[in-house]
Amino acid sequence: MIDPTDLEKQCMAAALKPLGEYVAEIGMHRPFTDMNKHEVLTIIEVVVTAYQDRMREGSAEVPF
Repeated sequence: MIDPTDLEKQCMAAALKPLGEYVAEIGMHRPFTDMNKHEVLTIIEVVVTAYQDRMREGSAEVPF
C-alpha cells in the first residue's frame, strides 16, 4: 500500500490486537519459516478480516 489514507492507517492499527492474539496462541517467537501453511494463511485471514471490519465501521463510502 502506497501512501495510505488516515482511515487505512486506522484499519491497519485495528488489526494489531487480533494479530497479536493469534500469534501469541501459536507461539510469538517462532519464525515464519517454522510455521505451517495453515498458520500463515490464518495470520492473513485474521489481519484482512480485522482490516475490513474496521474499514466498514469507518466510512460510509465503503460499499462492503
